[in-house]
Amino acid sequence: MATSFQLLRATFRLRLAGFLRIPLLASVRPSIVELDDARCVVRVPLRRWTRNHLGSMYFGALAIGADCAGGLLAAELIRRRGGGVGLVFKAFRADFLKRPEDDVLFICEEGARIARMVEKAATSGERHTEPVHVRAAVRNAEGALETVAEFVLELSLKKSTRAVL
Repeated sequence: MATSFQLLRATFRLRLAGFLRIPLLASVRPSIVELDDARCVVRVPLRRWTRNHLGSMYFGALAIGADCAGGLLAAELIRRRGGGVGLVFKAFRADFLKRPEDDVLFICEEGARIARMVEKAATSGERHTEPVHVRAAVRNAEGALETVAEFVLELSLKKSTRAVL
């Protein structure tokens, strides 16, 4: 598990990449709560920039959070392997279960599958595409996580010389 300093540094790198390459990503101010080989948790705060007209999180902000959780886990696994693999998302499906009226945690626990994909893409040179699941949750009054949305992102990896986040 990453230390507080490592999470702060990873959050800074994510926000800097957003600022330099994807300004819309930077606008939601994501924070990395947890990041290791198996799991990534990203928090997107409910604030003016992420709120819709009903006071809940806008579905565009939810999509950005899901993108961050799945993409960041893949990018981190690629970085730890030494790079050389490019990533894109080919498809995106979302099921919105409940209105998120607080900060949202985006949880991706597909590290083992993504690591296998990274290895396959790096060694074969061919594109490998598989679905990655991300869950969006908020804390209820008792402090337990309550799922508000579920996402399936089709992650596509291929050997590349271009840099990832």
